[in-house]
Amino acid sequence: MATVKNIAIGTGRRKTAVARVFLRDGSGKIVVNGKDVAEYFDSEEQVRTVHRPLLVTNNENKFDILITVVGGGLNGQAAACLHGLSRALLQVDPDSRTSLKANCYLTRDSRMVERKKYGQRGARRRFQFSKR
Repeated sequence: MATVKNIAIGTGRRKTAVARVFLRDGSGKIVVNGKDVAEYFDSEEQVRTVHRPLLVTNNENKFDILITVVGGGLNGQAAACLHGLSRALLQVDPDSRTSLKANCYLTRDSRMVERKKYGQRGARRRFQFSKR
């Protein structure tokens, strides 16, 4: 059995989701955690989010993409896939940096859920004050 060689590997992160993206020569098939991308993600918007770096760099049908993603929800996972795919495409073609950077696909979205504080109901929400 012939081994499949990865051309590039990219790691993408968003909130608590982490995606590892493997680029291989192929016909444009995207597999996320063993399923087709449209089967894995619920909404069409999430599928489009994953496809965006390919559309910007004109690489729609050049690579087969294998993605393993863990943590977070589906929206965070889709954004992590976008970030990882952008990083992997950058390894293959450094000239695509300008178009990826212009669309902010290389920037790690660092917004996280604020932690809950002790003595409070949530991160900012206080318990109800009782005067009597």
